[in-house]
Amino acid sequence: MPQRASVDPPAPTPQQSPYWASIARLGPIVRPIVPRLVMGMVVALAASALALAVPQVLRLVIDELLRSGTQPPAVWGAAGVVLLLGVLEATMIYLRRVLVIEPSITLERQMRTSMYDHLQDLPVSFHDRWGSGQLLSRSVADLGFLRRWLAFGAIFLVVSISTVALGVVLLFTLSWQLALIFLAAAVPIMVYGAIFRRRFSLATRRSQDQAGDLATAVEESVHGIRVLKAFGRAHEALEGFAEQARHLRETEVAKARHQALFSLVVTLLPELALGTGLVTGIWLAATGHLSIGSLAAFFATAAAVAQPVEASGMLVGMALTAKTAVDRHFEVMDATNTVADPEHPRHIGTPRGELAFRGVRFSYGAPDAHDAGRPPRAAGQPSEVLSGVDLRVRPGETMALVGATGSGKSTLLQLVPRLYDVGGGAVEVDGVDVRDLPLAELRRRVAVAFEDTILFSSSVRENVLLGAPAQAGPEADAVVAEALEVAQAQFAYSLPEGLDTRIGEEGLSLSGGQRQRIALARAIAAQPSVLVLDDPLSALDVATEERVSEGLREALAHTTTLIVAHRPSTVALADRVALLRHGVVEDVGTHAELLARSDHYRWVIASLPEGPRDLDRDEEPDLDTVLSEEAEAR
Repeated sequence: MPQRASVDPPAPTPQQSPYWASIARLGPIVRPIVPRLVMGMVVALAASALALAVPQVLRLVIDELLRSGTQPPAVWGAAGVVLLLGVLEATMIYLRRVLVIEPSITLERQMRTSMYDHLQDLPVSFHDRWGSGQLLSRSVADLGFLRRWLAFGAIFLVVSISTVALGVVLLFTLSWQLALIFLAAAVPIMVYGAIFRRRFSLATRRSQDQAGDLATAVEESVHGIRVLKAFGRAHEALEGFAEQARHLRETEVAKARHQALFSLVVTLLPELALGTGLVTGIWLAATGHLSIGSLAAFFATAAAVAQPVEASGMLVGMALTAKTAVDRHFEVMDATNTVADPEHPRHIGTPRGELAFRGVRFSYGAPDAHDAGRPPRAAGQPSEVLSGVDLRVRPGETMALVGATGSGKSTLLQLVPRLYDVGGGAVEVDGVDVRDLPLAELRRRVAVAFEDTILFSSSVRENVLLGAPAQAGPEADAVVAEALEVAQAQFAYSLPEGLDTRIGEEGLSLSGGQRQRIALARAIAAQPSVLVLDDPLSALDVATEERVSEGLREALAHTTTLIVAHRPSTVALADRVALLRHGVVEDVGTHAELLARSDHYRWVIASLPEGPRDLDRDEEPDLDTVLSEEAEAR
């Protein structure tokens, strides 16, 4: 089930790195747009300086008005200056947006594209460990927040600090006594700011991780909606999801409380200081130590300074959230691709399609090794799925892999196109270790069709041509037509828009057998020299399977085929059969030869179902029942 009724407590928050160490990692990425960001910051600082200049003009106007003999033109001139300053400030704000919005959006696109490219490059073992929702939240939500922070938060944080610093200097020039009162409020703000930073950082990281887990839960439930409905488990899934949502809500509420308390502190203390300063200022003005204009200018300047101080809670919160987003981004980008192109690649000349496994060893979760001499496995490491497989598939031969559940059949197939790397030994195509071949060349020569069919939300044509050499034109149309015919997938022509019909996310608008045939057509269209099939015909009836197999024999007469078989009919159509047991190849021969000499082979064949399997509710057969029925039949 995608959800459990009882949800485990949230995972511990990862070790926090220093703030500036995290932000500095953005340096090389942001460098191309730094000039535009700096220009945006300069005009933002100019707008702030203009805002602080207005109170100084007001001071002159008020002091002049209180003098005898002041002429109206002087007042109108001062008003014109204030208006001009306001227009210039608005212009600076407009220029800031123009300067920073476009480059920051471009940077977001580049980072998102780079992450997607990196995710495509990372090995399957990485994706086995990561929830899709976590990757989705990092590539969409986190990068979107970083863009907003670069275009707004970072600039305004610098502008706010600069505004406060300049404002305090102006306050001291107007009245050092009142400035000291105002500055006294900064001490408790700084003390509480350190506490707020630590608490908010932890809550932010927890919140973003929980949001990723919640996205994973939604995706799993949507993809598994048929299973949930079929088994009537929607209520249990809802309970699990609601529990996760409750954890996220509690974290978000805690974040909001921290930020609200910080905002209370940074708003209340300056206001108290201003109230105290007002009483003191009136006394100073009454005793002649401060002019009325200076008093008015002081409080106008203090109001201008108080605004960025009050906004500091939001800006500091954005800065800390941005730091967490950077950490989460680089957690993915720092992941190492262990299945990479060789440093000194080799190439295959004329392809023959010979496939060989030489002493292949493999275990899930164990570190990848690139030679056969890795050290003995320490206690606690995962046990080997493959423990020394030796097998040769002749050029143009069709070989079936047969074995009990968990014998390593599907694992062995996934080592051929290097979806995983062997832990020991070697897989060879035409005598060349697959680790010595460039990945593009290897995957051009090896095509795969899995039992767990994955189709993309695009047209039938695009799905079939996914790995084909020709992607458009009459040649591509001929390739599609031939592949669909061999795979017995002519039903595609009768879809509402023919081959241009969009088949929906993961092909769920098609039946299991239709999805399998489209996936098989995709593998055929790739025109490989080695075809690897992980029981791709399990949802077909025996008659359709036989027609597909005959088509494969004719169309791929020179293609080497290795197929995992879960039905006797599939086994009987192979040239030879390899029996896998306990991670090794126990025997190889024709179907008749293995029936005659292997008890275990007969036991496995007896356990294989005769009919097609329901891909949504596939259950392992009860071997005791199968053998009992076989004995009764005899």
